[in-house]
Amino acid sequence: MVTYIWRGRFDNAEVTKLHADAFGHGLAAHDWWDQVSRHSLGWVCARDRGSLVGYVNVPWDGASHAFILDTVVAPEVQRQGVGTGLVAVAASQARMAGCDWLHVDFEDHLSGFYFDSCGFATTRAGLIDLTAGR
Repeated sequence: MVTYIWRGRFDNAEVTKLHADAFGHGLAAHDWWDQVSRHSLGWVCARDRGSLVGYVNVPWDGASHAFILDTVVAPEVQRQGVGTGLVAVAASQARMAGCDWLHVDFEDHLSGFYFDSCGFATTRAGLIDLTAGR
C-alpha cells in the first residue's frame, strides 16, 4: 500500500537512485535535501513498505504560484496511480498554503498524464532555452 507524505524525510541517495532508475541514467551526486529545504514550499514522498517509490518537488514564489518539478515514479509502480497521487497531494498542500496557481512543464509524451490524469489545463506560456549556444 502506497502512502504519501508531505514534506517527508528522505535520503539523497534514495531520491538519486529513484531518479536514475525511472529515467534510465546513471547515478549523479545531487543534494536533493538542500534544494527542497531552501527553495520549496514542500515535496511529496510516496512510500511502499518503507521504500521510496515516488517523489515530486513543489517550489514556489513565496506567494501565489507553485510549481511541479522532478515528478518521478519507480518503474515497478508506474501506471498504478502513484504519480497522480503525488500531484494530488502537491496540489492540495499548495492550495492550503494559499497558492492560486500550480504550474507544470513537461515533455509531449506526458501530456496525457498531466492533462487527463492530473487535471492540468493548457495555457499559453513561453520558454527560453538557456542551454542553446553553449
